[in-house]
Amino acid sequence: MAIARLEVRLDQNHKRKLKEMADEQKTPVSEVVRRLIDEAYEEALTARRKRAVEEIAKLEIEDVPDPETVSRQLEAAHEPGGLY
Repeated sequence: MAIARLEVRLDQNHKRKLKEMADEQKTPVSEVVRRLIDEAYEEALTARRKRAVEEIAKLEIEDVPDPETVSRQLEAAHEPGGLY
């Protein structure tokens, strides 16, 4: 995996918060940022899947699969493409 440099400008308050998190986790700030991005991305995917399930539920399909099955199917169908 190639690592790319990204410049992000933060005010002192956000910088302090990141530093506190890094100190608490005993990890570099860059690792905290990567973890936060991963968490936000997963939350966005979950929200997208939930919206898809809600749209499917509106279709009045006679034999609707259980939510876990739908979730697995959506994850399989949409994970490779990410949020696009």
